[in-house]
Amino acid sequence: MTHSMTAFTRQTIEADWGSLQLELRSVNQRYLEPHFRLPEALRDLEPAFREALRNRLARGKVECTLRFEPAAGGESLAVNRTRLAELARALHEVRAEVPDAEMPNALALLDHPGVVESRGADLETVQREALALFDTALNDLIAGRAREGKRLAELIQSRLDGVRIQVAEVRALLPSILERQRAQLLERLETLKAELEPQRLEAEIALLAQKADVDEELDRLETHVTEVERQLKQKGPVGRRLDFLMQELNREANTLSSKAVVAESTRCAVELKVLIEQMREQIQNIE
Repeated sequence: MTHSMTAFTRQTIEADWGSLQLELRSVNQRYLEPHFRLPEALRDLEPAFREALRNRLARGKVECTLRFEPAAGGESLAVNRTRLAELARALHEVRAEVPDAEMPNALALLDHPGVVESRGADLETVQREALALFDTALNDLIAGRAREGKRLAELIQSRLDGVRIQVAEVRALLPSILERQRAQLLERLETLKAELEPQRLEAEIALLAQKADVDEELDRLETHVTEVERQLKQKGPVGRRLDFLMQELNREANTLSSKAVVAESTRCAVELKVLIEQMREQIQNIE
């Protein structure tokens, strides 16, 4: 099933120790690129969160925001003396190297990460609940990406149907296209007869006929359309493959356009490019 890289989820939990709110937001990105905003007391959860994302997602920029609100009256602040001592030693070394350096005041010291700790809530319980909340949020995010991916697949399929229609129209136009190409070929041959020897003239005829043939381009367009449809039904990430197929479709559309000799085939070639570009824009959001 096709998955989008765009989705959002917000999950919350409330208990006697307080509340947690977790948001996951993902947008398209060439690779998996996670970003975390976690409260200091729960910073140690980042490796577990990162590993869970890596195991279940392949692409996308994913922003994770976790908020922790301790229960009213259930939290007190305490100074981490070990952390404060380490900070004091570091400041002493700075003063020794740079005597004129301005030292922080007490409030700035308290604001340094890890110096002040929240006490009251059972941190292990909060971490355990945060991990469970993250798992719930990730499941919901993936479900959202799947729903959006289904809509993208439907949109792409409608454009693929349009490509098939344009290919069928060009095939129906082939008799008139070939007649026009034959006329142009004869016009050129009238000029070439006076300039080329018979063997060279035959070679020119074969070359012009080959350049005028669009049947091969139409076959390849249909082949690529079938492959895109097959990829849309595959499990796992398919975005990069689809992007490559869009390049191949565009290549054939450009070749068809360069060989167009009647107004109708030119219009079909332009419409093909529009349909392919619409698909390419949507495929940028597919995992």
